[in-house]
Amino acid sequence: MVEPLVLYSVSERIATIAINRPEKRNALNPDLIQQLTDSFIKASEDNDVKVIILKANGAVFSAGADLAYLQQLQLNTYEENLADSENLKRLFTTIYYLPKVVIAQVEGHAIAGGCGLATVCDIIFSVPEASFGYTEVKLGFVPAIVACFLLRKTSETIAKKILLTGSLFSAQEALNYGLITFVTNKEEISHKVKDFALDLCNEASANSLMVTKQLIGPTTNPLLEKSLAMAVQINARVRDTEDFKKGIAAFINKEKIKW
Repeated sequence: MVEPLVLYSVSERIATIAINRPEKRNALNPDLIQQLTDSFIKASEDNDVKVIILKANGAVFSAGADLAYLQQLQLNTYEENLADSENLKRLFTTIYYLPKVVIAQVEGHAIAGGCGLATVCDIIFSVPEASFGYTEVKLGFVPAIVACFLLRKTSETIAKKILLTGSLFSAQEALNYGLITFVTNKEEISHKVKDFALDLCNEASANSLMVTKQLIGPTTNPLLEKSLAMAVQINARVRDTEDFKKGIAAFINKEKIKW
């Protein structure tokens, strides 16, 4: 029996959405992106759910796009890449606009698209051993969609440092940059995430949480959709460049890229 890519469960008004692709380091592909989107919509519409926890099974939160996915992107037409970029945008905006609080429980590395997935959550707990990073520029790609959200969480100076270098950084640095909320040791993170979620369930009005999230996000950022529409087009265009094809080919073949 094939294991589902995403596991969904509800207990004590908390929905847990778990990425379940540990053998592929929870790497993103179109099926996983769609199933995650569907799971968040399901939690949003579930009257028994007040708070959502996003986590991942295995040692890595998410390593970004998987190899087969990257190979396919090289063969896609512009229209196919545009549609694919729209799907990633839909996942991120579903989380960002969701009327319920989303807590990320990061217990392993969150890289590229995986880092973006954590970034768009409302509250992020991480173990100190986790590394974060947007490595796209090292592959001839651009972190176009996530940049729209990243600039809402940190300064332009830090965003340029993170996005232009493509370097990995520690959970403590992510905390200092304002990208995550808490650094908690591995032995305690599940307990602390659940306690935080239960406090929201028991101490705050669902409607107040929803409206406050809207105030912090969409209400104060009316140009987000326009920025995201441009980012989707940039994403698709860059995938058709020689640098992208060269970078992905070198990555797949485990060769050093000479830029």
